[in-house]
Amino acid sequence: MAQIVLDRIDKTYPDGTKAVDGLSLDIPDGEFVVLVGPSGCGKTTVLRLIAGLEPITRGTVRIGDLVMNHVAPKDRDIAMIFQNYALYPSMTVRENLAFGLRMRKTPKPEINRRVRDAASILGLEKYLERKPAALSGGQRQRVAMGRAIVREPEVFLMDEPLSNLDAKLRVSMRTSLAEMHERLKVTTVYVTHDQVEAMTLGDRVCVLRDGVLQQVDTPQNLFDRPVNLFVGGFIGSPSMNIITAKLTKDDGGAAVSFAGHRLAIAEDVVQARPEIEAYFGRDVVLGIRPSAFEEASLVDETWARMSVTTHVTESLGSEIHVIFVIDAPPVEHKDVADLAPATEEGETAAPLYKGKSVWTARVDARSEARAGDPIELGVDTRSLYFFDPGSGLAIGNKQAPEPRPARRATPAAALQGQR
Repeated sequence: MAQIVLDRIDKTYPDGTKAVDGLSLDIPDGEFVVLVGPSGCGKTTVLRLIAGLEPITRGTVRIGDLVMNHVAPKDRDIAMIFQNYALYPSMTVRENLAFGLRMRKTPKPEINRRVRDAASILGLEKYLERKPAALSGGQRQRVAMGRAIVREPEVFLMDEPLSNLDAKLRVSMRTSLAEMHERLKVTTVYVTHDQVEAMTLGDRVCVLRDGVLQQVDTPQNLFDRPVNLFVGGFIGSPSMNIITAKLTKDDGGAAVSFAGHRLAIAEDVVQARPEIEAYFGRDVVLGIRPSAFEEASLVDETWARMSVTTHVTESLGSEIHVIFVIDAPPVEHKDVADLAPATEEGETAAPLYKGKSVWTARVDARSEARAGDPIELGVDTRSLYFFDPGSGLAIGNKQAPEPRPARRATPAAALQGQR
Protein backbone atom coordinates (compact mmCIF):
# COMPACT_ATOMS: atom_id res chain seq x y z
CA MET A 1 0.00 0.00 0.00
CA ALA A 2 1.15 3.56 -0.59
CA GLN A 3 0.41 7.23 -0.21
CA ILE A 4 -0.45 9.20 -3.37
CA VAL A 5 0.65 12.83 -3.64
CA LEU A 6 -0.43 15.05 -6.54
CA ASP A 7 1.62 18.25 -6.50
CA ARG A 8 0.25 21.12 -8.63
CA ILE A 9 -0.44 18.94 -11.64
CA ASP A 10 -1.67 20.38 -14.94
CA LYS A 11 -2.91 18.61 -18.02
CA THR A 12 -3.18 20.66 -21.21
CA TYR A 13 -4.04 19.01 -24.53
CA PRO A 14 -2.48 20.05 -27.87
CA ASP A 15 -5.57 22.09 -28.80
CA GLY A 16 -5.07 24.22 -25.67
CA THR A 17 -7.81 22.60 -23.57
CA LYS A 18 -6.79 22.54 -19.92
CA ALA A 19 -8.34 19.43 -18.40
CA VAL A 20 -6.60 19.67 -15.00
CA ASP A 21 -5.47 22.96 -13.49
CA GLY A 22 -3.00 23.12 -10.59
CA LEU A 23 -4.41 20.14 -8.70
CA SER A 24 -2.74 19.31 -5.39
CA LEU A 25 -4.01 16.39 -3.35
CA ASP A 26 -2.52 14.21 -0.63
CA ILE A 27 -4.11 10.75 -0.32
CA PRO A 28 -2.83 8.88 2.76
CA ASP A 29 -1.98 5.20 2.69
CA GLY A 30 -5.13 3.09 2.79
CA GLU A 31 -7.63 5.90 2.18
CA PHE A 32 -10.63 5.60 -0.13
CA VAL A 33 -10.94 8.89 -2.04
CA VAL A 34 -13.74 9.64 -4.49
CA LEU A 35 -13.54 12.18 -7.34
CA VAL A 36 -16.88 13.70 -8.37
CA GLY A 37 -18.02 16.54 -10.56
CA PRO A 38 -20.03 17.32 -13.69
CA SER A 39 -19.22 15.68 -17.01
CA GLY A 40 -15.99 17.05 -18.42
CA CYS A 41 -14.70 18.32 -15.08
CA GLY A 42 -11.45 16.33 -15.36
CA LYS A 43 -12.03 13.52 -12.86
CA THR A 44 -11.24 10.68 -15.27
CA THR A 45 -8.23 12.61 -16.58
CA VAL A 46 -6.86 12.81 -13.02
CA LEU A 47 -7.23 9.03 -12.72
CA ARG A 48 -5.39 8.52 -16.01
CA LEU A 49 -2.58 10.84 -14.90
CA ILE A 50 -2.11 8.78 -11.73
CA ALA A 51 -2.12 5.60 -13.82
CA GLY A 52 0.37 6.97 -16.34
CA LEU A 53 -2.06 6.60 -19.24
CA GLU A 54 -1.74 10.34 -19.93
CA PRO A 55 1.48 12.41 -19.71
CA ILE A 56 1.46 15.24 -17.17
CA THR A 57 1.98 18.75 -18.56
CA ARG A 58 3.29 20.14 -15.27
CA GLY A 59 3.66 19.03 -11.64
CA THR A 60 4.49 15.68 -10.07
CA VAL A 61 2.73 12.47 -9.12
CA ARG A 62 4.20 10.44 -6.28
CA ILE A 63 3.17 6.95 -5.25
CA GLY A 64 4.91 6.00 -2.04
CA ASP A 65 8.36 7.59 -2.09
CA LEU A 66 8.75 7.55 -5.88
CA VAL A 67 7.99 10.24 -8.46
CA MET A 68 5.95 8.53 -11.19
CA ASN A 69 5.94 11.16 -13.96
CA HIS A 70 8.08 9.09 -16.31
CA VAL A 71 7.34 5.60 -14.98
CA ALA A 72 5.43 3.30 -17.34
CA PRO A 73 1.91 2.28 -16.22
CA LYS A 74 2.93 -1.38 -15.91
CA ASP A 75 5.65 -0.43 -13.43
CA ARG A 76 3.49 1.69 -11.10
CA ASP A 77 2.09 -1.21 -9.07
CA ILE A 78 -1.50 -0.12 -9.63
CA ALA A 79 -4.62 -1.99 -10.70
CA MET A 80 -7.45 -0.36 -12.62
CA ILE A 81 -11.13 -1.27 -12.70
CA PHE A 82 -13.24 0.22 -15.49
CA GLN A 83 -16.98 0.41 -16.17
CA ASN A 84 -16.52 -2.11 -18.99
CA TYR A 85 -15.66 -5.51 -17.56
CA ALA A 86 -13.35 -6.51 -20.45
CA LEU A 87 -13.40 -10.19 -19.50
CA TYR A 88 -12.14 -12.85 -21.86
CA PRO A 89 -15.34 -14.63 -23.01
CA SER A 90 -13.61 -17.93 -23.83
CA MET A 91 -12.03 -18.22 -20.36
CA THR A 92 -13.64 -19.33 -17.12
CA VAL A 93 -13.80 -17.04 -14.11
CA ARG A 94 -10.78 -18.84 -12.66
CA GLU A 95 -8.81 -18.34 -15.86
CA ASN A 96 -9.83 -14.66 -16.11
CA LEU A 97 -8.65 -14.06 -12.56
CA ALA A 98 -5.36 -15.86 -13.15
CA PHE A 99 -4.56 -14.52 -16.61
CA GLY A 100 -2.59 -11.43 -15.57
CA LEU A 101 -0.59 -13.39 -13.04
CA ARG A 102 0.30 -16.01 -15.63
CA MET A 103 1.53 -13.28 -17.98
CA ARG A 104 3.83 -12.10 -15.18
CA LYS A 105 5.08 -15.67 -14.76
CA THR A 106 3.86 -15.85 -11.16
CA PRO A 107 4.44 -19.35 -9.67
CA LYS A 108 1.38 -21.57 -10.00
CA PRO A 109 0.90 -22.17 -6.22
CA GLU A 110 0.92 -18.40 -5.70
CA ILE A 111 -1.60 -17.93 -8.51
CA ASN A 112 -3.91 -20.51 -6.95
CA ARG A 113 -3.64 -18.83 -3.54
CA ARG A 114 -4.41 -15.37 -4.88
CA VAL A 115 -7.33 -16.58 -7.01
CA ARG A 116 -8.75 -18.50 -4.05
CA ASP A 117 -8.42 -15.46 -1.75
CA ALA A 118 -9.99 -13.07 -4.26
CA ALA A 119 -12.89 -15.44 -4.93
CA SER A 120 -13.48 -15.71 -1.18
CA ILE A 121 -13.50 -11.93 -0.70
CA LEU A 122 -15.97 -11.40 -3.55
CA GLY A 123 -18.15 -14.47 -3.11
CA LEU A 124 -17.14 -16.01 -6.43
CA GLU A 125 -16.13 -19.49 -5.26
CA LYS A 126 -19.09 -21.29 -6.86
CA TYR A 127 -18.69 -19.44 -10.17
CA LEU A 128 -15.00 -20.20 -10.80
CA GLU A 129 -15.68 -22.72 -13.57
CA ARG A 130 -18.30 -20.63 -15.34
CA LYS A 131 -17.65 -18.41 -18.34
CA PRO A 132 -18.66 -14.71 -18.38
CA ALA A 133 -21.72 -15.35 -20.57
CA ALA A 134 -23.22 -17.40 -17.74
CA LEU A 135 -22.82 -14.58 -15.18
CA SER A 136 -25.01 -11.62 -14.27
CA GLY A 137 -23.76 -8.05 -14.67
CA GLY A 138 -22.95 -7.81 -10.98
CA GLN A 139 -21.06 -11.10 -11.03
CA ARG A 140 -19.03 -9.99 -14.05
CA GLN A 141 -18.10 -6.77 -12.29
CA ARG A 142 -16.99 -8.78 -9.26
CA VAL A 143 -14.76 -10.82 -11.56
CA ALA A 144 -13.28 -7.59 -12.92
CA MET A 145 -12.66 -6.47 -9.34
CA GLY A 146 -11.16 -9.86 -8.53
CA ARG A 147 -8.75 -9.56 -11.44
CA ALA A 148 -7.48 -6.35 -9.83
CA ILE A 149 -7.34 -7.87 -6.33
CA VAL A 150 -5.15 -10.81 -7.35
CA ARG A 151 -2.49 -8.33 -8.45
CA GLU A 152 -2.14 -7.29 -4.77
CA PRO A 153 -1.25 -3.77 -5.90
CA GLU A 154 -0.37 -0.74 -3.83
CA VAL A 155 -3.16 1.32 -5.42
CA PHE A 156 -6.62 0.67 -6.87
CA LEU A 157 -7.90 3.10 -9.52
CA MET A 158 -11.60 2.75 -10.35
CA ASP A 159 -13.32 4.60 -13.20
CA GLU A 160 -17.11 4.47 -12.74
CA PRO A 161 -17.06 0.68 -12.25
CA LEU A 162 -20.76 0.44 -11.35
CA SER A 163 -22.28 2.70 -14.01
CA ASN A 164 -23.38 -0.20 -16.25
CA LEU A 165 -25.36 -1.90 -13.49
CA ASP A 166 -29.02 -1.38 -12.65
CA ALA A 167 -30.00 0.47 -9.46
CA LYS A 168 -30.44 -2.60 -7.25
CA LEU A 169 -27.15 -4.12 -8.35
CA ARG A 170 -25.33 -0.84 -7.72
CA VAL A 171 -26.49 -0.91 -4.11
CA SER A 172 -25.22 -4.47 -3.71
CA MET A 173 -21.92 -3.69 -5.40
CA ARG A 174 -21.37 -0.59 -3.25
CA THR A 175 -21.56 -2.88 -0.26
CA SER A 176 -19.09 -5.29 -1.86
CA LEU A 177 -16.67 -2.43 -2.61
CA ALA A 178 -16.91 -1.11 0.94
CA GLU A 179 -16.30 -4.58 2.39
CA MET A 180 -13.40 -5.16 0.02
CA HIS A 181 -11.71 -1.93 1.05
CA GLU A 182 -12.30 -2.65 4.73
CA ARG A 183 -10.53 -6.00 4.35
CA LEU A 184 -7.70 -5.02 2.03
CA LYS A 185 -7.02 -1.41 3.15
CA VAL A 186 -5.53 -0.61 -0.26
CA THR A 187 -5.27 3.07 -1.23
CA THR A 188 -8.16 3.66 -3.65
CA VAL A 189 -9.06 6.49 -6.01
CA TYR A 190 -12.60 6.14 -7.32
CA VAL A 191 -14.25 8.22 -10.06
CA THR A 192 -18.02 8.51 -10.26
CA HIS A 193 -20.80 10.85 -11.31
CA ASP A 194 -23.15 9.22 -8.77
CA GLN A 195 -23.40 11.24 -5.57
CA VAL A 196 -24.76 8.31 -3.59
CA GLU A 197 -21.67 6.28 -4.45
CA ALA A 198 -19.44 9.19 -3.55
CA MET A 199 -21.09 9.90 -0.22
CA THR A 200 -21.38 6.28 0.89
CA LEU A 201 -17.99 4.97 -0.24
CA GLY A 202 -15.52 7.80 0.22
CA ASP A 203 -13.46 8.47 3.32
CA ARG A 204 -13.07 11.83 1.61
CA VAL A 205 -14.71 13.25 -1.50
CA CYS A 206 -13.05 15.65 -3.95
CA VAL A 207 -15.34 17.95 -5.95
CA LEU A 208 -13.87 19.05 -9.29
CA ARG A 209 -15.06 21.77 -11.66
CA ASP A 210 -13.37 22.62 -14.95
CA GLY A 211 -10.23 20.79 -13.84
CA VAL A 212 -9.96 22.77 -10.59
CA LEU A 213 -10.36 21.18 -7.16
CA GLN A 214 -13.19 23.02 -5.38
CA GLN A 215 -13.24 21.20 -2.05
CA VAL A 216 -12.00 17.97 -0.52
CA ASP A 217 -13.51 16.80 2.75
CA THR A 218 -15.52 14.07 4.42
CA PRO A 219 -18.93 13.46 2.83
CA GLN A 220 -20.78 14.97 5.81
CA ASN A 221 -18.63 18.10 5.88
CA LEU A 222 -19.16 18.62 2.16
CA PHE A 223 -22.90 18.49 2.75
CA ASP A 224 -22.90 20.62 5.89
CA ARG A 225 -20.15 23.13 5.07
CA PRO A 226 -19.71 23.69 1.33
CA VAL A 227 -17.03 26.28 0.57
CA ASN A 228 -18.93 27.85 -2.31
CA LEU A 229 -22.20 27.95 -4.18
CA PHE A 230 -21.09 25.38 -6.73
CA VAL A 231 -20.26 22.72 -4.10
CA GLY A 232 -23.41 23.52 -2.14
CA GLY A 233 -25.59 23.10 -5.20
CA PHE A 234 -23.76 20.06 -6.54
CA ILE A 235 -23.71 17.98 -3.34
CA GLY A 236 -27.08 16.72 -2.16
CA SER A 237 -30.06 15.04 -3.79
CA PRO A 238 -32.58 16.53 -4.34
CA SER A 239 -30.35 19.53 -4.93
CA MET A 240 -30.24 22.68 -2.84
CA ASN A 241 -32.93 25.32 -3.46
CA ILE A 242 -31.19 28.59 -4.38
CA ILE A 243 -32.51 32.15 -4.58
CA THR A 244 -31.40 35.77 -4.26
CA ALA A 245 -32.54 37.12 -0.88
CA LYS A 246 -31.96 40.08 1.44
CA LEU A 247 -30.53 39.80 4.95
CA THR A 248 -32.10 42.28 7.37
CA LYS A 249 -31.79 43.09 11.06
CA ASP A 250 -34.08 45.34 13.10
CA ASP A 251 -35.82 45.42 16.47
CA GLY A 252 -37.56 42.20 15.51
CA GLY A 253 -34.23 40.44 15.07
CA ALA A 254 -32.43 39.02 12.06
CA ALA A 255 -34.29 37.67 9.04
CA VAL A 256 -33.86 36.76 5.41
CA SER A 257 -36.50 37.85 2.88
CA PHE A 258 -37.27 36.65 -0.66
CA ALA A 259 -40.27 36.42 -3.01
CA GLY A 260 -42.74 37.61 -0.37
CA HIS A 261 -41.43 35.27 2.33
CA ARG A 262 -39.62 36.32 5.52
CA LEU A 263 -37.73 33.75 7.61
CA ALA A 264 -36.63 34.83 11.08
CA ILE A 265 -33.08 33.80 12.01
CA ALA A 266 -32.31 32.97 15.65
CA GLU A 267 -29.71 35.13 17.37
CA ASP A 268 -27.49 32.15 18.18
CA VAL A 269 -27.28 31.39 14.46
CA VAL A 270 -25.96 34.89 13.78
CA GLN A 271 -23.52 34.67 16.70
CA ALA A 272 -22.19 31.36 15.38
CA ARG A 273 -21.65 32.92 11.95
CA PRO A 274 -20.15 36.37 12.65
CA GLU A 275 -19.29 36.88 8.96
CA ILE A 276 -23.03 37.37 8.30
CA GLU A 277 -23.01 40.72 10.14
CA ALA A 278 -21.34 42.46 7.18
CA TYR A 279 -24.18 41.40 4.86
CA PHE A 280 -27.18 42.80 6.74
CA GLY A 281 -29.03 45.19 4.47
CA ARG A 282 -27.51 43.53 1.40
CA ASP A 283 -28.48 40.84 -1.08
CA VAL A 284 -27.05 37.35 -0.67
CA VAL A 285 -27.61 34.05 -2.42
CA LEU A 286 -29.67 31.90 -0.08
CA GLY A 287 -29.53 28.12 -0.14
CA ILE A 288 -32.09 25.85 1.54
CA ARG A 289 -31.76 22.10 1.28
CA PRO A 290 -34.97 20.07 0.83
CA SER A 291 -34.18 18.34 4.14
CA ALA A 292 -34.44 21.69 5.97
CA PHE A 293 -38.21 21.69 5.33
CA GLU A 294 -40.96 19.78 7.09
CA GLU A 295 -44.73 20.08 7.20
CA ALA A 296 -45.38 22.75 9.83
CA SER A 297 -47.74 20.58 11.88
CA LEU A 298 -44.92 18.07 12.44
CA VAL A 299 -42.32 20.49 13.85
CA ASP A 300 -42.13 22.78 16.86
CA GLU A 301 -42.75 26.51 16.92
CA THR A 302 -39.06 27.42 16.72
CA TRP A 303 -39.05 26.61 12.99
CA ALA A 304 -39.86 29.48 10.63
CA ARG A 305 -42.97 29.14 8.44
CA MET A 306 -43.57 29.35 4.69
CA SER A 307 -47.04 29.14 3.15
CA VAL A 308 -46.88 27.76 -0.39
CA THR A 309 -49.05 25.92 -2.89
CA THR A 310 -48.09 22.39 -3.79
CA HIS A 311 -47.32 22.03 -7.50
CA VAL A 312 -46.43 18.32 -7.63
CA THR A 313 -45.84 15.63 -5.02
CA GLU A 314 -43.53 12.63 -5.30
CA SER A 315 -44.25 9.90 -2.79
CA LEU A 316 -41.19 7.74 -2.09
CA GLY A 317 -42.70 5.61 0.66
CA SER A 318 -40.40 6.75 3.46
CA GLU A 319 -40.83 10.45 2.57
CA ILE A 320 -42.63 12.80 0.21
CA HIS A 321 -41.08 15.40 -2.05
CA VAL A 322 -43.28 18.48 -2.17
CA ILE A 323 -42.47 20.50 -5.30
CA PHE A 324 -43.66 24.10 -5.27
CA VAL A 325 -43.12 27.35 -7.15
CA ILE A 326 -41.33 30.42 -5.77
CA ASP A 327 -42.33 33.74 -7.35
CA ALA A 328 -38.80 34.70 -8.35
CA PRO A 329 -36.54 34.06 -11.34
CA PRO A 330 -33.56 31.71 -11.01
CA VAL A 331 -30.28 33.05 -9.67
CA GLU A 332 -28.01 34.30 -12.42
CA HIS A 333 -24.54 33.21 -11.37
CA LYS A 334 -21.82 31.19 -13.08
CA ASP A 335 -21.78 28.67 -10.21
CA VAL A 336 -25.50 28.01 -10.64
CA ALA A 337 -25.30 27.89 -14.44
CA ASP A 338 -22.63 25.18 -14.23
CA LEU A 339 -24.95 23.10 -12.03
CA ALA A 340 -27.85 22.98 -14.46
CA PRO A 341 -28.04 20.01 -16.86
CA ALA A 342 -27.30 20.79 -20.49
CA THR A 343 -30.00 20.53 -23.16
CA GLU A 344 -29.43 19.03 -26.59
CA GLU A 345 -28.81 22.56 -27.91
CA GLY A 346 -26.04 23.06 -25.34
CA GLU A 347 -28.07 25.46 -23.21
CA THR A 348 -28.67 24.90 -19.50
CA ALA A 349 -32.03 23.72 -18.28
CA ALA A 350 -32.84 25.22 -14.86
CA PRO A 351 -35.98 23.99 -13.03
CA LEU A 352 -38.54 26.64 -14.00
CA TYR A 353 -42.32 27.00 -14.20
CA LYS A 354 -43.59 30.02 -16.16
CA GLY A 355 -40.30 31.80 -15.53
CA LYS A 356 -40.42 31.13 -11.78
CA SER A 357 -38.15 28.95 -9.66
CA VAL A 358 -39.23 25.43 -8.77
CA TRP A 359 -38.24 24.23 -5.28
CA THR A 360 -38.35 20.89 -3.51
CA ALA A 361 -39.18 20.20 0.15
CA ARG A 362 -38.63 16.77 1.68
CA VAL A 363 -41.37 16.04 4.22
CA ASP A 364 -42.50 13.14 6.34
CA ALA A 365 -44.47 10.34 4.69
CA ARG A 366 -47.39 11.15 7.03
CA SER A 367 -47.95 14.42 5.19
CA GLU A 368 -51.27 14.74 3.36
CA ALA A 369 -49.85 17.19 0.81
CA ARG A 370 -51.56 16.94 -2.56
CA ALA A 371 -50.95 18.70 -5.85
CA GLY A 372 -52.77 22.04 -6.00
CA ASP A 373 -53.32 22.26 -2.24
CA PRO A 374 -51.89 24.98 0.01
CA ILE A 375 -49.40 23.77 2.59
CA GLU A 376 -47.56 25.42 5.46
CA LEU A 377 -43.95 24.35 5.63
CA GLY A 378 -41.62 24.66 8.58
CA VAL A 379 -38.06 25.77 7.80
CA ASP A 380 -35.10 24.98 10.05
CA THR A 381 -33.23 28.29 9.79
CA ARG A 382 -30.20 26.76 11.48
CA SER A 383 -29.72 24.87 8.23
CA LEU A 384 -29.70 27.88 5.89
CA TYR A 385 -26.72 28.57 3.64
CA PHE A 386 -25.57 32.04 2.61
CA PHE A 387 -23.27 32.80 -0.32
CA ASP A 388 -21.67 35.99 -1.54
CA PRO A 389 -23.55 37.04 -4.72
CA GLY A 390 -20.32 38.13 -6.42
CA SER A 391 -17.73 35.48 -5.60
CA GLY A 392 -20.13 32.64 -4.79
CA LEU A 393 -18.11 31.87 -1.64
CA ALA A 394 -19.92 30.61 1.44
CA ILE A 395 -20.61 33.15 4.20
CA GLY A 396 -20.05 32.05 7.77
CA ASN A 397 -20.80 28.35 7.57
CA LYS A 398 -17.71 27.09 9.42
CA GLN A 399 -19.21 27.13 12.90
CA ALA A 400 -22.79 26.08 12.47
CA PRO A 401 -24.80 25.69 15.71
CA GLU A 402 -25.40 22.24 17.08
CA PRO A 403 -28.53 20.69 15.58
CA ARG A 404 -31.60 20.73 17.75
CA PRO A 405 -34.25 17.99 18.11
CA ALA A 406 -36.92 20.04 16.39
CA ARG A 407 -39.08 17.44 14.67
CA ARG A 408 -41.79 16.15 16.92
CA ALA A 409 -41.37 12.58 18.09
CA THR A 410 -43.88 10.08 16.85
CA PRO A 411 -44.95 7.18 19.08
CA ALA A 412 -43.72 3.84 17.83
CA ALA A 413 -47.25 2.51 17.66
CA ALA A 414 -48.31 5.39 15.45
CA LEU A 415 -45.39 4.78 13.11
CA GLN A 416 -46.22 1.11 12.87
CA GLY A 417 -49.76 2.06 11.98
CA GLN A 418 -48.43 4.04 9.02
CA ARG A 419 -46.60 1.05 7.57
